[in-house]
Amino acid sequence: MADRLSALDCAFLQIENETQQMHVGWLMAFDGPAPDYGEFSAHIESRLDSLPRYRQRIQPMPLGVARPLWVDDPHFSLTHHLRHSAIPRPGGEAQLRTLCGRVMGQRLDRDRPLWEMWLIEGLPRRRWAVLSKVHHAMIDGVSGNDVLQLMLDADPEAPPSPASAWRPTPPPSRRALVGSSAAWTARIPVEIGRALVGGVRSPITSTRTAAARAYGVGQIGRAATHPTSVLNGPLCPHRRWAWARGDLAEVKAAKNATGSTVNDVVLAAITGAFRRYLAGRGETVEDDLLRTLVPVSLRLPHEHGQLGNRVTGVLAELPIGLADPLERLAAVSGQLDHLKRSGAAAGIDAVFSAADFLPVGVMVVGGRVVARTGQRLVNTVTTNIPGPQQPLYLLGRRMREVFPYVPIAEGVRISIGIATYNGQVAFGVTGDYDAVPDLDMLSVAIEESLGELVAAAAG
Repeated sequence: MADRLSALDCAFLQIENETQQMHVGWLMAFDGPAPDYGEFSAHIESRLDSLPRYRQRIQPMPLGVARPLWVDDPHFSLTHHLRHSAIPRPGGEAQLRTLCGRVMGQRLDRDRPLWEMWLIEGLPRRRWAVLSKVHHAMIDGVSGNDVLQLMLDADPEAPPSPASAWRPTPPPSRRALVGSSAAWTARIPVEIGRALVGGVRSPITSTRTAAARAYGVGQIGRAATHPTSVLNGPLCPHRRWAWARGDLAEVKAAKNATGSTVNDVVLAAITGAFRRYLAGRGETVEDDLLRTLVPVSLRLPHEHGQLGNRVTGVLAELPIGLADPLERLAAVSGQLDHLKRSGAAAGIDAVFSAADFLPVGVMVVGGRVVARTGQRLVNTVTTNIPGPQQPLYLLGRRMREVFPYVPIAEGVRISIGIATYNGQVAFGVTGDYDAVPDLDMLSVAIEESLGELVAAAAG
């Protein structure tokens, strides 16, 4: 039988609605000239044998008792997933951001494999871009980075991949689906018993794990601190997307000078950016905090290259009330270090681990409840995805930049993705179209805040 979606994979499907699209993505900018559509299509198709999920669709189970399966799409056609577009003159970043925001504001078709890729021409200096969107049910940040490296090459002279000879596996019959549902349901008591036996055999380890998870669950239950008018509220169906840039060598220099981490530095820069942005809108920032969800990968080294979600998270408070950039960095660094040592990430992981034992109907209700309470839990989402530190190529064209796209969630109007690539730090800033018309001001504030922090650390 085909692979079954995890509880977390299902959650990303269930919380999607008319105003909340749950796909992730990235924009890759390349040196020109752009390949033609046929050449680009043949290249992508030749890489799909390494990404079987890209040819699979979701198969619901009878009566919705068990979690859905991934099955081969018998009518898979690459033309449904590869699109070709160009930005209008003058072909600058403003036009590119408008196109990307429009594309990212549209939901993926659930009757097909859950991804699209856009070949975009018309950028200045003969450059071109690829915009990729993939449903969060398929990938998390780390597996998305693995996908990126499978699509690209480290050698500009890499020979073409052989043409694919893929043939879809016939879909399971209804009888097989009913049998699989029954077998999955029957295993629930067995898995619960196995977990209980493990606790009896290792009581000290289990007690420590339970304590860590209890701390994390308690953290989830606390309300967000000082939610602000622009960051929290209802969403519209449309999206804005902006980006900012930084130098990874400068970030590492600030990290070394302050005894912190790269993640600490970029989060402190984002903290300073929110301070600037909110103050510029006339909102109170003094003595204030913003609460952010920071995803944490649980993926083990041998799990790289596997799709699906292996991620949990911690809830951190960004000290936007602190005016001094080094004080903000010290506060962020100390808090994240405490969260790592406390086992706070186990809290969210515990919720979804427990959901593995629940019928899908119960999970649907629970997922919607969690989505509706998002505004009370967090003010924003910030996720950091380490990327390759050597140039990558597509059809011999060098990738100059890559910007991550992170969706916004019910009640949370701004999210920020951070990615590193070949000595660069890139910030992708997603915002609600109606509520955040000045999203570009936040991306400018990120660059200014990062520069201020790097200069302070150097001094």
